[in-house]
Amino acid sequence: MTPIPQGRNRSAALASAICALAVTGTVLTGCSEEDPNAGTNGIGRLPAAKIQAKTRTTAESAGAVRVHGNVVSGGRTYALDMRLKDDGGEGSVTSEGTTFQLLRVGEQLFVKADAEFWSHGDGQGEEGEESEADAAAASKLGGKFVKVPQGDPSYKKFSGFTDKGILLDGLLTLHGTLATDGHDEQAGIRTIRITGDKGSGGTLEVSLEGKPYPLRLERAGSAGTLTFSAWGENFSLREPERNETVDYGKQLPTS
Repeated sequence: MTPIPQGRNRSAALASAICALAVTGTVLTGCSEEDPNAGTNGIGRLPAAKIQAKTRTTAESAGAVRVHGNVVSGGRTYALDMRLKDDGGEGSVTSEGTTFQLLRVGEQLFVKADAEFWSHGDGQGEEGEESEADAAAASKLGGKFVKVPQGDPSYKKFSGFTDKGILLDGLLTLHGTLATDGHDEQAGIRTIRITGDKGSGGTLEVSLEGKPYPLRLERAGSAGTLTFSAWGENFSLREPERNETVDYGKQLPTS
């Protein structure tokens, strides 16, 4: 009998051995690539629309999350670093060079900032009366947790940054035609990327490990980039002590 079949078997065995040795991440010519969804939570095998729906549901059911990054809204850029859960949130917001802290415990909302944040007078009052009033108010409020009245226009504006449901609902939506756009990694975690209108409608990185949480979002129209972390990690919220708090009354001076 001819020995050719044995030679072919040896060649096939050698080729298999070479592919098996390519474990450093470099794919050799002639070797088949590994399934990028192997060993994952499987969400990468779903259509993009189902991935978006599933990740929204997963995010909404999480008890807590940290949101960090930039949001462009109304022509202004806000830098956020917020920790949120179902009954409140805390963190900082920076806009136009001014940083203020937000704290919401249940329905009670507090803002803490320096005197410059509260000083908004234009200096045009008669004999400086308006400026003096503004300076007095700013001096009283600066460095304190100011309780925001629920009927004040600022309440809705500020509380939106501390409301997990409202914030995630407004962020975790891609616009236009959805599609998957390959695999990536975010903070050491493998992800599947989905896009709206090839990225012009936003790009979202979804975890392929554990629960399919959203990990990074590029908003449509270059309206900011946000990262999401500490999903489900609970943290404590408490109202500030009385000596740390100012109750300004029915309306804040910034309204």
